[in-house]
Amino acid sequence: MLVDTQRRSATRALWTLVLGFFLGGIFTVLAEQFLPSSAARTFLTTSVEASVGPFSIDLVALAFTLGPLSVDLNVLTLVGIFLVALVARSWI
Repeated sequence: MLVDTQRRSATRALWTLVLGFFLGGIFTVLAEQFLPSSAARTFLTTSVEASVGPFSIDLVALAFTLGPLSVDLNVLTLVGIFLVALVARSWI
């Protein structure tokens, strides 16, 4: 059975990013709740946010708005993406 490896790798990369963002978000929430106020907590939970939108599309029969879409990125999110990438690379 022939498989399109480029499509599979793009799908794998997308799922790795999505699951990594979720895992990093969980790590961030846990760090905010359980770490005492310190420089380490500030370093781990300080984030940079990028956002785009909202996008409105108005057709004659259909109108919808998408957005705003935003991405929060911090150290724990990068750790989550890295861990998911390691698991995906070794198991899949």
